[in-house]
Amino acid sequence: MELSFSLIIPVFNRPDEIRELLESLLYQSYDKSYEIVIIEDGSVTTAKSVIEDYKGSLNITYLFKDNTGPGDSRNYGMQRAKGNYFIILDSDCVIPVNYLEKVAVSLNSKYVDCFGGPDAAHESFSNIQKAINYAMTSIFTTGGIRGNKKTVDKFQPRSFNMGISKKAFEDSGGFGNIHPGEDPDLSMRLWEKGYETKLIREAFVYHKRRISFNKFLFQVKKFGMVRPILNSWHPGSSRIFYWFPSLFCIGFILSIAAGLFIGSGRYLWPIILYAAYFSFIFLDALIKNKSLVVGLLAIIAVMIQFLGYGYGFLKSVILVNFTKSKPQELFPELFFKQI
Repeated sequence: MELSFSLIIPVFNRPDEIRELLESLLYQSYDKSYEIVIIEDGSVTTAKSVIEDYKGSLNITYLFKDNTGPGDSRNYGMQRAKGNYFIILDSDCVIPVNYLEKVAVSLNSKYVDCFGGPDAAHESFSNIQKAINYAMTSIFTTGGIRGNKKTVDKFQPRSFNMGISKKAFEDSGGFGNIHPGEDPDLSMRLWEKGYETKLIREAFVYHKRRISFNKFLFQVKKFGMVRPILNSWHPGSSRIFYWFPSLFCIGFILSIAAGLFIGSGRYLWPIILYAAYFSFIFLDALIKNKSLVVGLLAIIAVMIQFLGYGYGFLKSVILVNFTKSKPQELFPELFFKQI
């Protein structure tokens, strides 16, 4: 099949971000034409004037719709896109020059109807962004790629950097109305229909993510809340490691309590283990980012990640499994109305 790419990019009140993304797309090494579909998701501060600056240099289709969330906006864009393979990106990404070329080479070598790519921290990112990126991508935390050489063919793509064929999109109906969590839900529905997914390691993007620890905490808490809902929708998808952040936080609290109130030296070894883990996180982040500040901030980012995800996950497990209410009733903030 001759690949014809359409880049699907929802945007909500972030014209400055979309400018950076489009600027990076000007220099792609990919030598074939491709379409950029930008979906304005009911923004008050629109990116229209920014889009006009690039229409002479890039093949852009600009769409405006009511606010129904990123998943439904991606569906809206894919329904109107001209290509036969959709590449979905977040508006807060910057695209390396050889990104599309790497995707094309991989799909032509081993075609799949859905792929995902990793993310990385650009040198221009703030120290907090680099620390958050470390927490979300390191193999020593619960975030990141979530794939390895043995499981690459069962990789769950994330919608800041993923691709899906037009055929698979039409067959699956695209993204659901849950957010976050719409991307693993789509992956699992595709698997249930017999489609393959894979990780293209070389096709990474620079993903800015949240720019403050408060926003990061809010985000990872929602990630934790979503996972038990997905497990209930897709029986057999539950994994023991989803419990890790909750157990990690509970163990940390109990370790400190034992050290403070029992006072015996034999109860200090759990605290020593936690201290060793965070020391390792600090050293690993320091070496990878070549920054003492990022190393220290990475400890905070990982603690926030575990606390937020762990709390959200535990709360959701209890409510989803021990009440008769539907997830939409329990967590209305996780669901958008679709058009």
